[in-house]
Amino acid sequence: MNESTTYNSLFTTYENLYKIYIISGERSGDLHASNLVLALKGFNPTLQFRGMGGSYSKEAGVDLAVDYSEVALMGFLEVLLGFRKVLNYLNRVKKDLLEFKPDALILVDYGGFNMKIAAFAKQNGIPVHYYIPPKVWAWNQKRALKLKQITDQIYSILPFEPEFFAKFGMEVHYVGNPLLDEIRKFKPHDFFFQKNELSYQPIIALLPGSRKQEIEAMLDRMIALVKEFPNAQFVIAGVESLPASVYKPAKKAGIKLVFNQTYDLLSHATAAVVTSGTATLETALFRVPQIVVYRTSSVSYQIAKRLIRVPFISLPNLIAGKEVVKELIQEDFSVENLRAELQRIFTDVVYKGNMLQGYDLIREKIGEESASERTARIILGKI
Repeated sequence: MNESTTYNSLFTTYENLYKIYIISGERSGDLHASNLVLALKGFNPTLQFRGMGGSYSKEAGVDLAVDYSEVALMGFLEVLLGFRKVLNYLNRVKKDLLEFKPDALILVDYGGFNMKIAAFAKQNGIPVHYYIPPKVWAWNQKRALKLKQITDQIYSILPFEPEFFAKFGMEVHYVGNPLLDEIRKFKPHDFFFQKNELSYQPIIALLPGSRKQEIEAMLDRMIALVKEFPNAQFVIAGVESLPASVYKPAKKAGIKLVFNQTYDLLSHATAAVVTSGTATLETALFRVPQIVVYRTSSVSYQIAKRLIRVPFISLPNLIAGKEVVKELIQEDFSVENLRAELQRIFTDVVYKGNMLQGYDLIREKIGEESASERTARIILGKI
């Protein structure tokens, strides 16, 4: 029986009502988890889902035992100080996992939490599928061996990961990057400017992050840029689920906020300042010249500086294997440096052109679309 026949028989007969537990721990992971759930349901609509996630997962039909917004933390120091909180949620999820008795556990990103859940599930005989594995290549690379012990299948969305994991005797499925599918589905709003009461000045998009602590660490320097570029308008991609107080300084400075319109914002932006994370790759795929920024507590930074084993922190540079976008990290993340880099984007045609060529290279390396469907097929073929 060939692979296609096997898939067809699996996905058109529903004699077994499978149960799947799925866990994500922040916005981008929640989005990817929800799309994977929808893809799985497309192949087998009788699947039952429970787990931990956010609004995207809930809308896709996951019965949430825990909403990730209750537990989200960032940075080494923040995680250390919130250890009891994290431990409480770990224990809640473990208990719920055993009570649900799933046929498979799908973990989506969120390495620190999900690695612990993977080990627990493996001990209890639950098959572990890891979609978007921890970035073990960035620091303490021997964690790959631990990952090998506690997972059954790994699905990568970064093109350089399979080669890395192969060094540890691991076969990893490269499934493409799900952001391509999100961008493919996106249709720009015809009246974006009018809808948000924007002028027709060039837009500098500010993407300060999706977590409260992140935004509080990044936003002040972004806001300070406004007076340096009077002929442009600054627009923040806001997150609706966060307290309104997080954006109060921006509103006070007269900066416009748009919610749930990040792709619309990027499709109209001339340049962007982006907190390191998934949004840097989204910005690259929209071909918007950007500056990548990041700042954390001094303790977290000093720990990370000693541990990290890769030359870049942003996904565009990591995928390209060279500097495509400028990274301003910790002390380098200053208003002066931001101003100089933005001026360079606006005035240096060669610099901007090289960045856009780098974006084309990244798109080529990522490859095909349909990551969620490809991952869903493999998972269902293994249950």
